[in-house]
Amino acid sequence: MAFIHKIAQSQVINLKDIVTVEPEQMLSQTLVQRKDLGMTLFSLDKGQEIGRHSSPGDAMVNILSGVAKITIDESEFIVNAGETIIMPANQPHALYATEAFQMLLIVVKPEVS
Repeated sequence: MAFIHKIAQSQVINLKDIVTVEPEQMLSQTLVQRKDLGMTLFSLDKGQEIGRHSSPGDAMVNILSGVAKITIDESEFIVNAGETIIMPANQPHALYATEAFQMLLIVVKPEVS
């Protein structure tokens, strides 16, 4: 039984090949969705954005390609390919593609008892 879905197991893969950048699009592919954990691949073309919102869990963004401007509360961060940032739980955040980018988003929420 696989716990991480929609990607091959026991072989080397490049996550950038799973969700490619498409013109004027934001695409996503959910790999894991549980009450306490989510893993999703995203691609955003230049100028696309994920608007300001918050999450009940810590959200880790790993930029796979390109450049994202990530706003956490009132602070802006430029995050490049190969870099990671944590967006803390319950703090408003937004993402904007200053260049087309791909990312792996992992959201860890409080454990469900």
